[in-house]
Amino acid sequence: MVESRTNSRVADLLITLDPDSREPLHSQIEKTIRAHIRSGRLRKGSPLPPTRNLAATLGVSRGVVVEAYEQLTAEGYLSARTGGYTEVAIDPHPPVNTAARQQEPARPMIDFRYGRADPAQFPRTAWLRSINRAVPAAPTERFNYLDGHGVVELRTALADYLNRVRGTAAHPDRIVITNGYAQAIALLVHTMAGSSNARRLAIEDPSPSDDAFPLAIAAGLDVKGIPVDDQGIRVAELTTVDADAVVVTPSHQWPTGAVLAPERRAELLRWARERNALIIEDDYDAEYRYDRAPIGAMQGLDPDHVVYAGTASKTLAPGLRLGWLVLPADLVERVAAAKIAADRGSPVIDQLAFADFLTHGEFDRYLRRMRPIYRSRRDALLDALSRHLPDLEPTGISAGFHLVTWLPPGLSEDDVVAAAARRDVGVYGLAPYRIAPGRAGLLFGYAGLTEQTIEDGIARLAQAITEQRHG
Repeated sequence: MVESRTNSRVADLLITLDPDSREPLHSQIEKTIRAHIRSGRLRKGSPLPPTRNLAATLGVSRGVVVEAYEQLTAEGYLSARTGGYTEVAIDPHPPVNTAARQQEPARPMIDFRYGRADPAQFPRTAWLRSINRAVPAAPTERFNYLDGHGVVELRTALADYLNRVRGTAAHPDRIVITNGYAQAIALLVHTMAGSSNARRLAIEDPSPSDDAFPLAIAAGLDVKGIPVDDQGIRVAELTTVDADAVVVTPSHQWPTGAVLAPERRAELLRWARERNALIIEDDYDAEYRYDRAPIGAMQGLDPDHVVYAGTASKTLAPGLRLGWLVLPADLVERVAAAKIAADRGSPVIDQLAFADFLTHGEFDRYLRRMRPIYRSRRDALLDALSRHLPDLEPTGISAGFHLVTWLPPGLSEDDVVAAAARRDVGVYGLAPYRIAPGRAGLLFGYAGLTEQTIEDGIARLAQAITEQRHG
């Protein structure tokens, strides 16, 4: 080990070499000088010692130092000056600013955040079994660049599952695998605004604020909100807006929880056929239904006018980033091309694992295990609301991970949300998800909370509302 200071051109340039390391000596010199520049010890314009002098100080050949200087010069850290001098060419990189991260508001102690499965329940052992079965058995070509459709094993497994459980008329050749629903709707909007020449997209009001609406606006589409009531989207109002497509959540409207009434389903399908328009069916959480038989997917009634969109985010875990589209024949290749242009395809191992997870019945077993868990948490929330806040009217309770409560007159969403936050409870209003003003309400997610936490959270919320009313 040689440790030395360079000559007086650069004070405190400390370079430590390890002759026993497998790393070449020139790389060790490069790494040290690079670190000094990045940290600010060496600033722009600081001269470095001549190669001959530094080599003598370090006890290495001059060629080793020359190679190090040349590499750092090629990377832009050093520059050569007339007369053979070498100096630092850049200012140090600015330090990472962590202030913004530190200023982010802390999550409330009890957070009724909605739309997420409980990540602690992810079936790790079963998923690992699927990986261990699927990866060794996969054909070699699966690990090459793929087309935009997704691996055939997953598309086949999904078609079988969706046809059996959701009543779709899905064929593997009409399925495109995506990185969750967010990418699925982005690909559809891109395709509609491009090759399909669509002009106007209708969406439910209220509906998610971070999905179709901003994507359609960015793509140059006109967006119209269609009101929702306790029977789902008001199809009669849809017929007046001259839309080319509509995004709906017919099995469990997000966020109100309404189920699209049979007569409106028929009316919506008739609208699509007469206009040759597209229905985009977001079937985001239909597997979790507690009080009635599941409602079959609309896609099975008219595969040529309905796009079926599904995702593993709400059933397994959002971190998987697995979604799928079941498409009319004329859209399949255009959406697959958009998928290739977006990211060259979704991760193959995740697709193969999920295909195995489906075909071996692991998904069915997982859902059977989770339904009573989530139902128990929902029941705990309903019970706590009925005891502590009986004038909040629950709706949309039959499925999913969340419910809505309508607020009585005299209470505003913003005031209740703020009062709850002061009690370290996170609740969420409906206003951010509305296009037109509507009835005041609160969203409660319950999937990730224990029954006792739910009880404590609603008790705190009741105290906050009492203070708000008498404040």
